[in-house]
Amino acid sequence: MRLKKGQEFEATIEDLAFGGKGVCRVDGMVVFVEQSAPLDHVRAQVFRKKRNYAEARIREILSPSPYRTTPPCPYSGFCGGCKLQFLQYDQQLEYKRKQVVDAIERIGLASSVPVHASIPSDTVFGYRNKMEFSCSNRRWVLPEEMGDDRIDRSFALGLHVPGTFDKVLDTKSCLLQPQEGNDILCAVRRFMIHSRRTAYGLRSHEGFWRFLMLRHSRSMNHWMVNVITSEEDRQAVDPLVSFLSDVPAEIVSVVNNITDSKAAVAIGQRELQLAGSPVIQETIGHLRFDISANSFFQTNSAGAERLYAVVRDYAGLSGGESVLDLYCGTGTISLYLSDAAGQITGMEMVSSAVLDAERNCRINEIENCRFIAGDVRTTLGQVEEPPDVMVIDPPRAGMHKDVLKQVLDLGPRRIVYVSCNPATLARDIKTLKEVYDIAEIQPVDMFPHTFHIEAVAKLDKKITA
Repeated sequence: MRLKKGQEFEATIEDLAFGGKGVCRVDGMVVFVEQSAPLDHVRAQVFRKKRNYAEARIREILSPSPYRTTPPCPYSGFCGGCKLQFLQYDQQLEYKRKQVVDAIERIGLASSVPVHASIPSDTVFGYRNKMEFSCSNRRWVLPEEMGDDRIDRSFALGLHVPGTFDKVLDTKSCLLQPQEGNDILCAVRRFMIHSRRTAYGLRSHEGFWRFLMLRHSRSMNHWMVNVITSEEDRQAVDPLVSFLSDVPAEIVSVVNNITDSKAAVAIGQRELQLAGSPVIQETIGHLRFDISANSFFQTNSAGAERLYAVVRDYAGLSGGESVLDLYCGTGTISLYLSDAAGQITGMEMVSSAVLDAERNCRINEIENCRFIAGDVRTTLGQVEEPPDVMVIDPPRAGMHKDVLKQVLDLGPRRIVYVSCNPATLARDIKTLKEVYDIAEIQPVDMFPHTFHIEAVAKLDKKITA
């Protein structure tokens, strides 16, 4: 009997797949079951049926897995912010390592590669230094709220239901940010609700309040509050400064980003400084960084330091090497390696990120780093002498095939590849392994309770006769 949409079945979950869904087999078909853990015995119902697989939701956990734990967050299972709170953290780490191993073997066609145990995050809650909350004129209610007519469904400020663009939960508290962030979130919600302006309609594209972005400096315990609106209205946003004065958090920056773009991106086309400084300061190791509202910075500050320490170790620098840092962003890795290298050149497509990198060099009085703005596909062709070491930290899509070819043509003796996507890391390694030995891979968990994992690969050029 073949599975059909709407059909219920019983099964024991065998494994976790990429994306954090449990995997089982029913009548020979692979079924991905949401919010399930390995060794759960469940009764589930199919909600999507494809030719080679099906997707299902749990109707009842008949026998819970020993790896289960009770999620402390009331939005667990409904919010897209994190999906693995129900899984014990040591099992999350093992699952993430296995995710890297599976990708390297299945996609990269490389066996016996040393993949170390995942380096854990030092904290599993309150670790995020940046949170984005969406405004909506249609609140998505939880199942237990559906019959409550007292709930105002015309306003929400919070996180999205996974896989949707227009379903926003009115999130009172997110455990991934420090508690002060939740105090600010609640205060801003009260301010917006009692203002004379309305929340943005994610379908109608009408309304004023669009996003709230909070940034936190872990080292200084400072906060930046950034409200994103659809137009300029100083009379509406200026009172927020005094409204926040009672919040028990050290808010050193309040800004208003303005955008009329229909894209659901919390970046303004222009920015108004409402109070305080236009930046907050964060430290990683001995380095200090200025972070503006729209600049990129790793969202787990302590995790970033652990990640960069692995990069530094794998680079194996002795003081005089030339280093090429591809997709360098705001230059954090370049700066972190600067005291161990002779010369570092960073390449980045986003011009504003390059300006941030140059400013951070000046702040830290670093003189052996330079940065080139432009598409790496083009700027890499300007390199005449191969570097000793190349650091590659591409976006989730991995390297473009033209960049990959140029990397092989340059042929540095060592490549340190930093990846946020095991699948594209494995795809690129499949090509690189023809010229490079994959010495080792170190997963680093930057995002507890999510299925995301960073992995650092050390590749050494093969010695030819």
